Formats: sequence, C-alpha cells, structure tokens
Amino acid sequence: MAVSIESNPESDLSELMRFERWLPSLLSVIAGMVDVIGFLTLGVFTAHITGNLVVIAALLVRGGPPNLSQVLAVPFFALAVAAVWLIAKAVERRGAALARPLLVIQFLLLTCVLILSIIHSPAANRQSWMSVVIAMIAVSSMAGQSALLRLALPGAPSTIVMTSNLTNATLSLLDTLSPGRPLTEGADEHLKKTSKVVIGFFAGCIAGAAAVSFLGEWAWLPPVVLAGGACVWRLDGNAHTL
Repeated sequence: MAVSIESNPESDLSELMRFERWLPSLLSVIAGMVDVIGFLTLGVFTAHITGNLVVIAALLVRGGPPNLSQVLAVPFFALAVAAVWLIAKAVERRGAALARPLLVIQFLLLTCVLILSIIHSPAANRQSWMSVVIAMIAVSSMAGQSALLRLALPGAPSTIVMTSNLTNATLSLLDTLSPGRPLTEGADEHLKKTSKVVIGFFAGCIAGAAAVSFLGEWAWLPPVVLAGGACVWRLDGNAHTL
C-alpha cells in the first residue's frame, strides 16, 4: 500500500540534479558491459539495436537465416519500452522517484540473466531456446534503461547510443574552444555530460570483454553488481513516496 508524503519541490529538484550528475555515467558503464557480454556470449547486441538491424538486413540480402535473437531483439526492445511506460503511468511518479523502481527492475532482470547463464551456459549453443530467452531478458534490461532516462531524466544524454553522444561531444568541444558565439547552447555542460557517458560506455565495453575472458558464464556478475549498487545507493535515501 502506497503512503504518500507531501514532497518539497526544491528538494525534488535537488535530488533530480544529483541523479543527473552520477546516474547516466554509471548506466553507460553497465550498458557497455551488457552490450559486449551479450554480443560475445549470445551473438546479439543487447543495447545497440541499430547493429541488430544492420546484421539482419545484411543476412537477408546475402543469404543465410539471421540469428533468431537478433530478429526478436527489435520487437522485444519496443515491448520492454512500452512496459516501462505502463509502469511509469501506474506508479504516477516523476524524476528520481520514478528512477528508483526502474533501477530495481533492471537489477532483477540482469540477475535473471546471470542465474540462467550460469545454469544453461548459452554461449555453448546460441540457437537454443534458452539462449534466446536469456538474450531477450538482457535486451529488455537495456530497453528499460533507455526508457528510464527518457522518462525520469529527460535532460540526460543516452547511455546506449554513442553515435549521437560522440557527435554532440565533438560539436560542444569545438564550440568551447572556438572564439565568438557558440553554435550550440550550453556547450560546456553538453561536453561534460556526453563525454562522461562515452568514456563510461567504452570503459564498460572493455570491462565486459575482460569479464567474458576471465569469468566465463559468470561474466554477467559485474553489471549485476553495478546495477545493485545503483539501487542500494538511492534506496537508502529519503523517498517522498514509500
């Protein structure tokens, strides 16, 4: 049963700003790890849906059936985003208060991926139905992360689409270094935000590849730990809705 406590607008804004400072960077690391681990063990881009579309199109034209996980990743990503939207509508929360339950859901999804990967070793048979199930759960976790930012932190850069982030970072850097009136508003702030997530995502990719090499089926453990840390970090604070 939900117990509502009158919120303080200034406190809400302050908490939202704190979320925007640290959460996108952490989520970009998680996204990089999940994307690389999914690609190396499941043969599917769990966060980079564009990559799945490219591979599907190439296989269809050049011959050969595409990986079932790659085909299903696109609709499952959309369905997971829709599910997050429904959850947001149901809980009637905004900002940091909405981010909390969505972070918990991401943690639970990644935990399921870890447990099922340890039990079934999907890397040994990527075409098995269990490998497809695991891949779709991982895709859903990244879809939820993407929707989380758009709904709870609309001012934050994407943590899974690095092409647009790199474009924005480059333009912001040029505006920051060049004299005269900048072509983009808030170039300094945009540069800080986008560069953090680009660096975080790349660091996550390296860490994910290392996890696959050294941890095997336990490679999903590091992103699970980070996702759990994000939940604990914020859930120990004072919430306005319990």
